[in-house]
Amino acid sequence: MKIIFFGTANISKYFLENINHKHKIVSVVTMCDKPVGRANKIKAPAIKEYAIEKNIPYIQVNKFDDEITQKIKNCNADVGVVVSFGKIIPKNVFSLPKYGCFNIHFSLLPKYRGASPVQQALIDGATKTGVTAFYIEEGLDTGDILLQKETDIDIKDTSEILFNKLNIVGKNVMNEVLDMLDSGKTMAKKQEGAPSFCSVFTKENGKIDWNKSATEIYNLYRGLYLWPQIFCKISEGKMTGKMLKILECEIVKNSSDAKAGTVVEIIKGIGFVIKCSEDALLITKVQPESKSKMSAFDFLNGAQIKVGSFL
Repeated sequence: MKIIFFGTANISKYFLENINHKHKIVSVVTMCDKPVGRANKIKAPAIKEYAIEKNIPYIQVNKFDDEITQKIKNCNADVGVVVSFGKIIPKNVFSLPKYGCFNIHFSLLPKYRGASPVQQALIDGATKTGVTAFYIEEGLDTGDILLQKETDIDIKDTSEILFNKLNIVGKNVMNEVLDMLDSGKTMAKKQEGAPSFCSVFTKENGKIDWNKSATEIYNLYRGLYLWPQIFCKISEGKMTGKMLKILECEIVKNSSDAKAGTVVEIIKGIGFVIKCSEDALLITKVQPESKSKMSAFDFLNGAQIKVGSFL
């Protein structure tokens, strides 16, 4: 089949590489180059770089104007595959391929429609998620389902680990759908059940509220592990007022009546325990503001934090 591939994020490259081994990619559609980092150096999407490397035609989109739409129409694709494209595709574009366009979404739709289904599932403490391939239509992640596969979420899964799991599941889902389309055996069905939604996270979403339970904070840590990570302000010692990122932590049982946010125990060579509204978190790796990543125990010594200190 002739495929037009829509993708921008680094994760998209994994799927494009897989398709390119079996099908003809007539074009890649991706977002425009943009400045990144403190130096604002212009960088192309990983998808564009791969397309150049493999001599695949590519189209970069700021908006789907008449010129871009005509370029996509000229590709005469059989089907469009969309993986983390980052922009809404209008009807006059997604209806151009012979079999339309389908999207690979990292949730069991209609659960977690929107931009951050992996992170939100972890934050919610979900124990199962999966991958859905569905036809794109004008609504947000509302199209008919072509194929859906489930996977378990382990309590130690962070967003990084879960993304890696879902990449593998998603690749298999995508390939099965392409095979079904190629053989004319697709059986799309309407989404069933009450939908739930998720949105784009901001840096502020990572701010820790110690008045929440250790489980809630740990789930936030898992969900925001890649970005923006969870953090708090240091309230005592040599680094008062500075931000502290929590890079590694785990839930521990604790019945102390100390105020939430208080250091209730220091474990030599390992880290420190902070009381939450229910139970506590053992912090083992941190990154203080403007400093390198370090063990939580080393941080204690430098910051002059002790049992009874408040974060």
